[in-house]
Amino acid sequence: MTGQPDAAEILAALPLPLASFDAAGRWAGLNEAAQLWLNLSARSVRGLGADDPALMARLRVEPPLGPMLAAVRAGGNTALHPRVCFDVSDRAGGWAPRRAAVQLAPLPGGGTVALIRPEGQPGAPRGAVRSAIGMAEMLAHEIKNPLAGIRGAAQLLAEGLGPEDRELADLIVAESRRIVSLLDQVERFGDTTAPRLRPVNIHDILDRARRSIDLGGGAPRIVTDYDPSLPPALIDPDPMMQVVLNLMRNAAEALSGRNGPAAPLIRLRSFYDGAVRSDEGEALPLQIEVEDNGPGVPEAIAGQIFEPFVSGRENGTGLGLALAGKIMAEHGGRIGVDSRPGRTVFRLSLPIARKGER
Repeated sequence: MTGQPDAAEILAALPLPLASFDAAGRWAGLNEAAQLWLNLSARSVRGLGADDPALMARLRVEPPLGPMLAAVRAGGNTALHPRVCFDVSDRAGGWAPRRAAVQLAPLPGGGTVALIRPEGQPGAPRGAVRSAIGMAEMLAHEIKNPLAGIRGAAQLLAEGLGPEDRELADLIVAESRRIVSLLDQVERFGDTTAPRLRPVNIHDILDRARRSIDLGGGAPRIVTDYDPSLPPALIDPDPMMQVVLNLMRNAAEALSGRNGPAAPLIRLRSFYDGAVRSDEGEALPLQIEVEDNGPGVPEAIAGQIFEPFVSGRENGTGLGLALAGKIMAEHGGRIGVDSRPGRTVFRLSLPIARKGER
């Protein structure tokens, strides 16, 4: 007995309402928060279709859940619906309208999970998300331990196998490593360590990221347009390197296999703009842009690309940009995007190091 909660216990304890659906789009489960918010018991809905007429006397959802679930199952990607109305039957026989953002994500085996983020709960969403991230971090840590054993066992098996069977063992090892990489990103969301700010030449960060992408092989052409007169940025170099790498990898993947009138290209640009300010009015004059000439951000997710688990790529995790947004916020900076077919520009706005800062 380790004393650690299992995955089901963690999901049940999430402070936000959570509903799960099976591969056929039927209700499979509700955590405690969802049962309270929807005024429904998990047992009463289990096995019913998402929009089953038998539910209409107790719950009405607009837009309907069925088409949302079908779209996630068909595409295999996450989806965010920012405004969904739940008409919930109250004990007096009336209806209580409740609005929420609903985030849908596919589950292994064809099921779907729906995270419900209610409107009108001052102070609750931030604390709830923090708690959810902490639980996800714990779950990630627990999953990584058995994964290490699986990977090690597959490597040992591969030594005594023929070529065909060795290929399957190698696949297990590769997929295990991919899952560990995903879990590493989840754990980084739970890292509350403050950045260790110091003066850094931002061009050193950009050049390190460019070399890393080039060494990966198959990268598109990368050109630079730097302003050499820029003062040092006040940043923590390691997390900022992660931000730039995430943006460049996204650009490279967007350009992968692209056939268009112009050759695939990534442009790194730096410049000074004294008019840029944070929401608190702090100056953020140092600008970094990562531009590509790919197809652009899908219109359906353009407003939510910095949300966790929102991705426009098949098999994308939707964590890279969310992590970039978190790091930029911790630095007091800003991240934004301007995208259309043929030109996508991510801009980072950062503070500069003042005289005497170390």
